[in-house]
Amino acid sequence: MRIGVPKETKTLEGRVALVPAAAGDLVKRGHEVWLEKDAGIKSGFKDEDYTRLGVKIAPDAAALYEKGELIVKVKEPIAGDLQHLRRDHLLFCYLHLAAEPVLTKQLLDIGLTGVAFETVELPNGDLPLLAPMSIIAGKIGVQVGTHLLHQPMGGKGKLLGGLPSTERGKVVVFGAGQAGGASAALAAAGGSNVTVFEMRQDRMDQMMRLGNNVTALYPYVDVVAREVASADLVIGAVLVTGARAPHVLTREMLKGMEDGSVVVDISIDQGGCFETSRPTTWKEPTYVEEGVTHFCVTNMPGAVPQTSSQAICAAILPWVNKLAAGNEWRNNPALVRGINVEGGKLIHPALKGMAL
Repeated sequence: MRIGVPKETKTLEGRVALVPAAAGDLVKRGHEVWLEKDAGIKSGFKDEDYTRLGVKIAPDAAALYEKGELIVKVKEPIAGDLQHLRRDHLLFCYLHLAAEPVLTKQLLDIGLTGVAFETVELPNGDLPLLAPMSIIAGKIGVQVGTHLLHQPMGGKGKLLGGLPSTERGKVVVFGAGQAGGASAALAAAGGSNVTVFEMRQDRMDQMMRLGNNVTALYPYVDVVAREVASADLVIGAVLVTGARAPHVLTREMLKGMEDGSVVVDISIDQGGCFETSRPTTWKEPTYVEEGVTHFCVTNMPGAVPQTSSQAICAAILPWVNKLAAGNEWRNNPALVRGINVEGGKLIHPALKGMAL
């Protein structure tokens, strides 16, 4: 099969879907792999790193999409990509369509088959292609939140970990999955007092084992409002597979926080889990509502493309192999569950009935 890897076009997005070694493995399997010129540069990979392994270089996006049958990219297609997509393309990438009705309509009009990384689901409910980027986003959330609490950044001027004679900072995390768990672990390791809201007992147990400075609680509304009011940093990492994220932090709760506090919404790809969230980019990453700094960048892992590209590629390569082997992939339940759109129709159950 002809596999096309385009350059990512989202604002300040640095990732590439296939690192050279992975692309070379696909070539050895007999596939024809095309890379758009300089698609790997921001991740630290030159075109020569690919060509020495048998990968072909397309001079621009138009040529890349013309060559490719299976299009493998990281982020959802935007304007520059959509003009090149065709009905016969099999698109494999993050889509997050529940929060993107306009994009959904455009993909339906094109009529292609779109398999979303975030909805490839194993029988036990695990999301293997979402997990690595969730972990990275969870860590970035704490790193960025720590920085935004600095007074020169408009923050309240608090050091989260504290030291003798000072208070420790407080971090509240919504969700104890891959992203929330990574946030809680990093915040706890840095010395913060951490409260994690989660509904599953097994995940609460995991959070409690992170350390004596971690508390896991069920998200009763009154308890949430109390804990948020005393938080310095709040991180949202709530996920309903394929669907819009529910709002777990209301504007009224936000009003209870001190000015200069910070909220980070990792769920923003799926519409955001804070009532006051709206998508931002790495170019203009923050805004202030009710005196609280909001960080809601939709491609957080794109800021560390060397790490992110290696991680996402290792996760997706076995599935790329399946998709490139012909229609046999349609017998794979996990990949079938990953189909979001096909032939002009909404396929994933979480998307059916969405207003377009």
